Amino acid sequence: MKTSKRTVWFLTLLSLVAVISIYYAKKDVPMPFDGIAIFTKETKDATKLLEKEGKSEEVKPVFAESYIFQDMRMQVRDERSEMVEQLTAKMTSPDSSADEKNELFNEIADLRKVSSTEALMEMQIQALGYPEVFVRAEEERVNVTVLSTESHSTKMADEITQYVLSSWDGAQTVKVDFAETKE
Repeated sequence: MKTSKRTVWFLTLLSLVAVISIYYAKKDVPMPFDGIAIFTKETKDATKLLEKEGKSEEVKPVFAESYIFQDMRMQVRDERSEMVEQLTAKMTSPDSSADEKNELFNEIADLRKVSSTEALMEMQIQALGYPEVFVRAEEERVNVTVLSTESHSTKMADEITQYVLSSWDGAQTVKVDFAETKE
């Protein structure tokens, strides 16, 4: 078998790039959660050491408000998944015409687009410096609820409103609510 030097070099470099990319991809991935690791002897000893030092009162609680946002996201996700299931059932029924199926498919695509736009908007508003954000779109209205550690102002609300209006094509009205954390 006769191979050119160029082919050998290309395959060598390609394999090197693959190995390096896999190395860096695996390097930043956190370890998976192992529920059994909580009950090991080392963790029990560490817990006893904290209790002996009297640091149990210094532990700050986790923001309970962020769990409320997660619950609201789950509710929205459940509602939309039910709607998608209903639309899919209508779409797969033999009674539907091709035009009806096309409309139903477009509705499903719109639901998914709104969900992804909400998630993207949440991440972008969090990048502005807010710890937790919940965005909900209802037709042309966008409701934004922000968890803020500092007191809110109309300037902050205007900043978020302008950001949403400039970033979201279908947004006509933006409502911004602030919820303060208890630290």
